[in-house]
Amino acid sequence: MFERPGSDSQAVLVSLDFGEPDYAESTEELAQLALSARIGIAGVLRGRRARPDPKFFAGSGKVEELGALLEQNAAGLAIFNHELSPAQERNLEKQLGCRVIDRVSLILDIFAQRAHSHEGKLQVELAQLEHLATRLVRGWTHLERQKGGIGLRGPGETQLETDRRLLGKRVKLLKDKLGRLASQRSVQRRARRRANVLSVSLVGYTNAGKSTLFNALTRAHAYAADQLFATLDTTTRRVFMPNGTALVLSDTVGFIRQLPHTLVAAFRATLEETIQADLLLHVVDAGSTTRDAQIAAVNSVLAEIGADHIPQMLVYNKIDLSGGEPRVKRDEYGKIARLWISARQGSGLDLARAALEEYAAGAGRHPAERPAAA
Repeated sequence: MFERPGSDSQAVLVSLDFGEPDYAESTEELAQLALSARIGIAGVLRGRRARPDPKFFAGSGKVEELGALLEQNAAGLAIFNHELSPAQERNLEKQLGCRVIDRVSLILDIFAQRAHSHEGKLQVELAQLEHLATRLVRGWTHLERQKGGIGLRGPGETQLETDRRLLGKRVKLLKDKLGRLASQRSVQRRARRRANVLSVSLVGYTNAGKSTLFNALTRAHAYAADQLFATLDTTTRRVFMPNGTALVLSDTVGFIRQLPHTLVAAFRATLEETIQADLLLHVVDAGSTTRDAQIAAVNSVLAEIGADHIPQMLVYNKIDLSGGEPRVKRDEYGKIARLWISARQGSGLDLARAALEEYAAGAGRHPAERPAAA
């Protein structure tokens, strides 16, 4: 979206420890994000601080160490595992002579690479532009070039003001388009409610196995891969359970720690499927050592979008990697609260279907007539 010197093929990761309990896991996650963005990792710079430095986020000594590491590895990109202010980002780039991005920008870049549907691309562009709006400085003329150049500036308007005005117009256009798509989804949801069809959404931390479970339950072919943010576009399928109960199952974008607020806002139209669901299947990587923190991160985003009141069923996936057995656990009211399965191997899928049937029966849903064979 804008030009800066340096190659992005190799990067040095910067992760500072401010005393968070999940520091090691967060640093490893940054490396996975970089690899998901097809960026080579030339090195990882760690350090401890009591608080961020106002000018460089890291201390001046650590910035010198970063500069040496970049030069030593011929890397043209520094990625901070934190959210940098626009001033900190500019100060670091001036000091280091290379491109500097933060965790938010890295996630936005991955989303830009993975968006395939028209709606997904609109949502990512909106998130990018809203993030870019906080980083406009004098001399950024990319927006003017796209619109045709001379003749666009208003009376007494500086280049910065022109850029901001053009950016604001594009943001409004994208929001209008996404609003129309959201209205279409709303009509579809009302039709499902009139048909008394249970709506179930798969939610969970990125790479927990949601799409694999979705494919196993629906016999669909949604894209599934062992990487962060393999799925961005919501996919919805009607599923018939063994007893004839019909339900609509939706696969949604995965969540992550420090998910940018601009992304949450941009993807709100897609996440409406989650907000309006009757039940959330919260898919968890059973083998992850940070699964409790991941569950908390997902619940935090659900609260942010107003979906924290929807009933949840925790689905601990990937038990094949830890040698676990399929099973269910009920709460104090006798309802199924947790499931242990392996979507990849198919272990426990019968328990998952039985749990959905049981929930549908308790919610007053009735078996729907199966469609006639073609």
